[in-house]
Amino acid sequence: MLDLSLDSVDSALKRARTSLLCRRPPVADRERPPASGSPSGDAIVADFVDAYESVDLDALVRLLTDDVFCSMPPMPFEYEGRPAFGVHLRAPNGIAHGVGLIVLTLAGDQICAMSRFENAVLPWFGLPRSLPSR
Repeated sequence: MLDLSLDSVDSALKRARTSLLCRRPPVADRERPPASGSPSGDAIVADFVDAYESVDLDALVRLLTDDVFCSMPPMPFEYEGRPAFGVHLRAPNGIAHGVGLIVLTLAGDQICAMSRFENAVLPWFGLPRSLPSR
């Protein structure tokens, strides 16, 4: 699809992983995430969903760590830090409903990273492009 060799893709992934590791503080320097499926982890995700669906930008920003890192692959948009991401959220079309998949990384009781993927990439994850109506 990208017209790249397997070696080129492997090399790009190694560089990307190294770059991400350099950006994030070591695990020892930040709070551990809640256990998967724990009530506290579920509560953070529920708060995020409530704030996102109601477009409560202040509530969204409060859920973020000061050094939050947000990306939107495959687009080259990245935001580092609560102030930078807060500005993005408040921009016209900064938050769009029903667009793609959002992956959250938790630290303690906050969100320390977020990746947002467009609907077009959902089949790569084995997911449908849209969910049936609730």
